[in-house]
Amino acid sequence: MMETIKLKSGYRMPVIGFGTWRLKGEECFKAVSTALSIGYTHIDTAAVYGNEKEVGKAIKDLNRSKLFITSKVFYFNLKHDDVVKSCEQTLNDLETDYVDLYLMHWPNKNIPLKETMAAMQELAEQGKIRSFGVSNFTVAHLKEAISIGNIPVCVNQIEYHPYLGQEDVLEFCRQNSIVVEAFCPNAQGKVIDDPVLQRIGRTYKRTAAQVSQKWLLQKGMVVLPKSRSEKHMKENLDMFGWELSEEDMKRIGSLNRNERMCLPDFAEFDRKG
Repeated sequence: MMETIKLKSGYRMPVIGFGTWRLKGEECFKAVSTALSIGYTHIDTAAVYGNEKEVGKAIKDLNRSKLFITSKVFYFNLKHDDVVKSCEQTLNDLETDYVDLYLMHWPNKNIPLKETMAAMQELAEQGKIRSFGVSNFTVAHLKEAISIGNIPVCVNQIEYHPYLGQEDVLEFCRQNSIVVEAFCPNAQGKVIDDPVLQRIGRTYKRTAAQVSQKWLLQKGMVVLPKSRSEKHMKENLDMFGWELSEEDMKRIGSLNRNERMCLPDFAEFDRKG
């Protein structure tokens, strides 16, 4: 059975989600439909992914109350009216009355965070978003958001995998009851061929990718793996009923080399990691 974690908003989020970045058109519809059919209930999308209509088509005939849908407003749409307009477009494309979690996709130093969060508060009061969160926020960004305080920051979705351990961000989020979601949990497939992860995997009769994701889960994070293969989708759900040892957790952590897989030109953090 899928485990969940409670957010500051009071809602619960499944600890494994299905990521849809780079999935488009019919391929996206089929992948999300397959994921939902085998037990996923948490789907992660974003306006900039260009696939919200396909996600909406996949969830259309399902019990909405059983699903947890996340979307994001992009970097250049963070002014008050743009946030509201973007959210309304997202809801229209998803064919739903609300999203369970709505994230600022990236921080933007040229648009006051207070303005963005005021729009998020209004959307929450209108029932269009159930929980508010951020993505790709550093500790400095998080401190500013917390200081504004008009709406709780429930989630920070960041890149996290064995080659990029953002321990400072993770620890700050733990201290402030902000759930960390890890995107790129398999380092865009690089972990699959890692000899250390493969060796650890053999001990548990698991794949290197499963070991990577289990490491994140045991560190208290939510994971967002993406797969086009039903076999791998099922493997990504098989995370419960087994545990990595403390020694193996440390061995995986030692693989950190501050290697980012996702680093757009506008990113507002140390580009060296």
